[in-house]
Amino acid sequence: MFDHVTIRVSDRAAAERFYDTVLPSVGLDESRRFGQYTLWGDFSIVEASADEPVTRGLHVGFFAPSHEVVDDFWRSGTEAGYRDDGPPGPRPRYREDYYGAFLLDPDGNSIEAVHHGLDREPGDIDHLWIRVADLAASRGFYETIAPYAGLRLVSVLKNRVHFDGSRSSFGLVAGEPTTDPFHMAFPAGDDQTVREFHRVATEAGHRDNGAPGERSEYHAGYYGAFVLDPDSSSTLVIL
Repeated sequence: MFDHVTIRVSDRAAAERFYDTVLPSVGLDESRRFGQYTLWGDFSIVEASADEPVTRGLHVGFFAPSHEVVDDFWRSGTEAGYRDDGPPGPRPRYREDYYGAFLLDPDGNSIEAVHHGLDREPGDIDHLWIRVADLAASRGFYETIAPYAGLRLVSVLKNRVHFDGSRSSFGLVAGEPTTDPFHMAFPAGDDQTVREFHRVATEAGHRDNGAPGERSEYHAGYYGAFVLDPDSSSTLVIL
């Protein structure tokens, strides 16, 4: 479901050390630098600035191929001095076969390795949770873009809303909003889907953050459109 997810960090070198320590255990063995970005698979970081602050309050779950890999993820992080956010173990409140472990990155975001019985590749972004100020407003936004982003509303609880995609899931949690700008991108099958996503979102009153068009500065064939969700996180659908 996610083409890529990008967060802003207070110290790029410190964040690189954290993710280079823990992500190899789930199969993301090597980071790559691309200009101001550092990438592990579909996940990337970029240095924050005065205009674009540090991402905080985000939860990212990476798929692990076994319980042992989840254990290794947590052990590698805690032995390197990173903060525990939940030791390895079952979490049946999420799924009967859900087994996860949690660490905090240097900026306090919750990073998880998780194993369960759904079809995933090692190191895939299994799920993403963001905190939102107005759950109803955010639900309305993501329901509006759902047909274009490959999302399907599956659960509405008092303080949480969950969407499923083909290979990952996405959750909204009521609370102090995840600091913007946090960026996530959803793949689209063609340019027309990108244009429709942008048209439907902006006609529904959501804020434009970049009209449909080529972005060759990223790579050849990159065609995207950007809109802002109610908490100003930038959302992209990309070909």
